[in-house]
Amino acid sequence: MRFLKDYQNRNVRLTEERLAHILDHPEMAELEEAIEKTLSKPQLVVRSTTDTEAALSYRFYFGTRVGNKWLCVVVKYKMDDAFVLTAYLTDKPKKGEQIWPLIKPTE
Repeated sequence: MRFLKDYQNRNVRLTEERLAHILDHPEMAELEEAIEKTLSKPQLVVRSTTDTEAALSYRFYFGTRVGNKWLCVVVKYKMDDAFVLTAYLTDKPKKGEQIWPLIKPTE
């Protein structure tokens, strides 16, 4: 098991089972370092619309095996624990409450 740091410097568990599941998908095979970077330096973090304890961290990557895509890393945050559920490439971020970066309302 590995511990990664998220954008708020919180420890996030990444189990061997979850990593193997993620990297088993051919398009994800070489993105282990990108998963870590996406967690620590996301361009966008959105709260899941289906699970309020889950956050989706996104970072855009050029030239993946399937073209230019957003990498999404889904983390479940519990009171005293945080762990990666999955990671995948997507054309665009999902809708939901943006929790980072915090955007000030325009006046």
